[in-house]
Amino acid sequence: MTAFEWTQYEGHGPGAELLGRPRTALELGAAECREASWLARRGVRVTALDLSPVQVERARRWWKDVPGLTIEEGEACSFLRTCDQTYDAIYSIWGAVWFTDPEELLPLVAERLSPEGVFAFSHGETPQHLEGRRPMYGKGPDGREMTVNRWCHPPEAWARIARAHGFQAVRARCLPAPTGRALGTIVVEARLPA
Repeated sequence: MTAFEWTQYEGHGPGAELLGRPRTALELGAAECREASWLARRGVRVTALDLSPVQVERARRWWKDVPGLTIEEGEACSFLRTCDQTYDAIYSIWGAVWFTDPEELLPLVAERLSPEGVFAFSHGETPQHLEGRRPMYGKGPDGREMTVNRWCHPPEAWARIARAHGFQAVRARCLPAPTGRALGTIVVEARLPA
């Protein structure tokens, strides 16, 4: 991997600069831990969290030699409730933020961020008429039918939610997809006050 990517299109959109210069970071919904390993190889102490034991096992195997990278299995809110560490940056790339009730998640993120810490996340573009919890239907890793909730909000709604939970300097936007591609990416950046 050569870059830190917020969108699903290689080389499209911003990179790790959205996080500033953190010494410590937490990725929520890290999947294969590509971005977490990218940060760790640049000297950031990173904890990468994912709910899937399959993803965690694979990531631990792939990145076992990366210093400063800790890969944990667990659900985002449960982890944040029991964690006693604070982080300079907490981020999620098409991960846990999209699949967790923000009214539960954002206060927990704020508790675990250092003063002036950065919270940033991205997920797929949301049609303007969809807002709030939306069920997705499909098959899980073992082939069973399952329903997963995802929280769909346009950028302006994400900005309101972040401000309501004490975040400042909120920037929420939808990056259009590259020419010829259909789905844009919502990117949100927010900071805690000092």
